[in-house]
This record gives sequence, structure tokens and C-alpha cells, in this order.
Amino acid sequence: MRPGGNITGFSFIEPAIIGKWISLLSDVKSDLSRVALMFNPDTATYFDAYLRSFETSSQRASIKLEPVHVRSVAEIEKAVAELGREPGIGLMLAPEPYINAVRGAILKAADQHRVPVISAYRQFVVEGALMSYGPDAADIFRRLSSYVDRILKGESAGNLPAQSPDKFELVVNVKKAKALGLPLRDTFLQICDEVIE
Repeated sequence: MRPGGNITGFSFIEPAIIGKWISLLSDVKSDLSRVALMFNPDTATYFDAYLRSFETSSQRASIKLEPVHVRSVAEIEKAVAELGREPGIGLMLAPEPYINAVRGAILKAADQHRVPVISAYRQFVVEGALMSYGPDAADIFRRLSSYVDRILKGESAGNLPAQSPDKFELVVNVKKAKALGLPLRDTFLQICDEVIE
């Protein structure tokens, strides 16, 4: 896409990723029947695109998707506690500023209520999420450097196409999987880009 004017860039947002998140959760949680997508509607106004992506996927027949709007730590704790009361649940954390800022509270509540969490960011897995699948940030920054170079040499930003992610990475936390009683098959571990013990 060429936005024109003096705008270009690289996006970390890829709505179709929601289908992959659900598939990955299903791979490790065989009874998955309901997933919650947590985000703050004030800071992630674009998240209806994720929900529309799910509505057109083949998974909608077997998995129920529920948007969970949160604007405070109290709302997060309440929502995660409610999720933890049901079997077959998974929690997806939207890649957006508010969720990133309060991830500690989310992961603490998810740990307390034994809710498996998937995110777009590796750091969430390091801090206690079950897994992450998202754009490879290092790849995006490498690609971005060529744009910076071209713009500094005089090329108009509007002539450079805006780009979506094209390389993704899967990270899993084995310790968290064991704590949740979720067996990880060798075939699943083999497709992971990183396994955190």
C-alpha cells in the first residue's frame, strides 16, 4: 500500500494473526472452546478488524471468541477471575499500548486463575505467559533501516509502500505449560523459534 503524501512505515498489526493464535492455543489445549481477546477500546480502536478476521475464519464454528474490554487493573482482575472459572478457556492479549503497560497485572491474575495466555510479544512469555506468536521485531527494524537510509538520501516517504509484517516468531514457556498441566508435543516444540524453560 502506498499511503501517499509524506507517510510510510511498518506495521506490527496483522488482524489475520488471530486465527493463528487460536490454532496455537488449540494445539496445546485440546479442550479449547472459548477464547477471550483482551484490549482497551480507548487505546486499540482498530480491534474490530481482529474480530472481523475471526468472523471470516473456519474456526468460528468450533471456538467462541469473546472481546474483553478493560480499562483498569480491577477490570482485568475481575475478567481473568471469571475466565478462570470455566474449562476450555484461553486468553489472547492484544498488541496495544495499554495491555503492554499492565501486562504484569494480567499475567499475575492469569497465573492465579490458571488461564493460558498468548500474546504477540516474546517479553510476555519471559514474564510468564504461555506463548507468543507475533511479528519478528528484529526483522522489521532491519527492513526499516533501509527506509531510513533511502529517506535520508532524499527519497520521498510517500513513494515507499507501507509494509505489514512478513516474518513471525513462536515462543513457548515450558515451565508455564507444565504448571497449567498442558503437555507440549515434540512436534509442537520443533516448530517453536524459542523454548523458554
